[in-house]
Amino acid sequence: MTGNELRITPYPLGAHREADGIRVSFFSKSDQCGIILYDKESGKKLDTFPFTEEERIGHIHYKLIPGIEPDRVAYQFYEGNCVIPDPYARSFVKLSAYGKKREEKSMRAAFLPEAFDWEGDTCPKLPYENSIFYLLHVRGFTRHTSSGVPHRGTFLGLVEKIPYLKELGITTVELQPAYEFIELEGGKERDNAANPYPHMKFAMDGRPLANTAEPKLNYWGYRKGFYYAPKSGYAADEDAALEFRQMVKAFHRNRMEVVMQFYFPWDVPRREIPDILLFWVLQYHVDGFRLMGEGLPVDLIAKEPALADTKLLFSDLDDGWIYGSEVPKYRNLAISRDDFLYDMRRFLKGDSDMLGSAMFHVRRNPEKMGCINYLTNYEGFTMMDLVSYDEKHNEENGEHNRDGSDDNQSWNCGAEGPTRKKQVLSLRKRQYENAISMLFLSQATPRLFMGDEFGNSQKGNNNPYCQDNEITWLDWKDQVKGKDLYEFTTKMIAFRKAHPILHQPRELRMADYISCGYPDLSYHGSEAWRPGTGRSDRQIGMMFCGKYAIIDRKREDDFIYVAFNMHWESRPLALPKLPKGMEWRLEFSTWEEAGEMSGTARGKKESESAQMAGKAVAETAGAATEKIGGESRMIGKTVGETVGAISGKEEKSVRTLGKTALQEQAGPQALGLVRVLPPRTIAVFLGKQKDAE
Repeated sequence: MTGNELRITPYPLGAHREADGIRVSFFSKSDQCGIILYDKESGKKLDTFPFTEEERIGHIHYKLIPGIEPDRVAYQFYEGNCVIPDPYARSFVKLSAYGKKREEKSMRAAFLPEAFDWEGDTCPKLPYENSIFYLLHVRGFTRHTSSGVPHRGTFLGLVEKIPYLKELGITTVELQPAYEFIELEGGKERDNAANPYPHMKFAMDGRPLANTAEPKLNYWGYRKGFYYAPKSGYAADEDAALEFRQMVKAFHRNRMEVVMQFYFPWDVPRREIPDILLFWVLQYHVDGFRLMGEGLPVDLIAKEPALADTKLLFSDLDDGWIYGSEVPKYRNLAISRDDFLYDMRRFLKGDSDMLGSAMFHVRRNPEKMGCINYLTNYEGFTMMDLVSYDEKHNEENGEHNRDGSDDNQSWNCGAEGPTRKKQVLSLRKRQYENAISMLFLSQATPRLFMGDEFGNSQKGNNNPYCQDNEITWLDWKDQVKGKDLYEFTTKMIAFRKAHPILHQPRELRMADYISCGYPDLSYHGSEAWRPGTGRSDRQIGMMFCGKYAIIDRKREDDFIYVAFNMHWESRPLALPKLPKGMEWRLEFSTWEEAGEMSGTARGKKESESAQMAGKAVAETAGAATEKIGGESRMIGKTVGETVGAISGKEEKSVRTLGKTALQEQAGPQALGLVRVLPPRTIAVFLGKQKDAE
């Protein structure tokens, strides 16, 4: 047996470099199959190499072809009279215009160049608690002319938007499928293990052989693909592999991560999936993967030692089964599914019996794995559509509005779609900011969908899987129109980053385990330390004690009190008494007249919230007593009364965050002050040192 014969093995499949040529391996049940080589530059056919009977084991055909320079050739496999693209191709030689029918020449595979100067590139390996995810579609993110980048709709276009993403505060981009897939679906042929695209068979003269029915666009790419190659239609130049590497290196240079989504249907061999992921880690320095599909081998992937530093996101994950009693040094696994989305949407619109779920999601932060929170996704409404539409509007998809989910848990705030009604627009803005606040004030890792930071709309389409147009392309002019929303989102991200107590590495215990007099997290209602959690309760106060978190290894974080009122009426919430010498100050609120988000001092005792518009009132659970100059007097109204008739119209209710109702009592568990929170409002207070008298 010769040395060459010893080196020939059936796996891995595809075409690979050898010291003196190339080794090829192809799955086929036919005995009439082989490989065709072409000149990479001219496209001229060089030679055909059939597989012999001796070069077969089972249904795997393989051979060594000596004397071939891999960088100078392209190739395709053939079976009978059909030319078949290599499902394991590392790249394709010809740039394919996005959305156009593929020609045989565009499916010729090439060898991945070995030489690339990574310049010492390393993955940032950011912990989940310090990450801000941003889900985007490579083409849709910059394809619109308003994006202002030279290379629209490409990997380089993403690089050109890195300054924008950094300004927003993003640390991790999550890419919808960016591996090679055929966006024009042809006919009804079923995918199979040998060829992910049966309709991509060609005759020897280049003519397509399969169903010639009018294809339909698959804009998202959640289908079987050529998993080892970056998508050529997302490249600005001929070399998609080079451009993808440059993109990853540029993100890493800015201490940002790249996570890829991969969709694996039922017929992708389970044992191949870890190999695919590891390939992207080694060849492209990818930081993580969101794994999607049917029957995923979660255990096999999660326990792969070489992926222990790679972020791996699953829809379902049992960390106890993976780790047992062990706590991983680096949390690389995470769960990413719709629980947060549906529960917090219902809480946002004021559904009954959702307060307990909201409390759970705000606190949730598993010790052994990450948790990705999001309120919007690639499927479903955008953030702006979530507060603008009750029903889906998918007519443009050509399926008579039958496609897409009917369970949106959305609320249009009084008018369906675009409107000029000021009250509706005001309420939508508040609900929008409430949603953003919920996302970034929750402990687990937040994820934005592209454009949600400035009010991008898909016109009520909750399933734009076939829309490669202005429905799915970000219109960057909306950043100007939605300037207030963008600024609010940017400041919310900055606020989260500035306060580590809001993004701890493990779940808060709701206990005083450092003996400081306060638990790390506590809940409050109309009385401090006594939350109401009944079916009809839609308001809660959450106090985060900054003594449990250190900022820059120098000082303790602040006391932070987050007040949620998703009721359509005003509700009182009590803030606990702070340590001696400290007082509560309003940091920001989603109530429109509450003033802009600001970290500056608001003057002595905040001028009793003088910047608030509307009449200030005080309410207590019974009646609060304010002690001033030795004289006690009753102020405010009892709970259940409001200033102004509501009658189902919350815009006529109390327009106030309220003056303080002070009640001096001993001990940290005393009722410090009560604030009335307007309808559908989130407010954040910080514990600050009192100003000198």
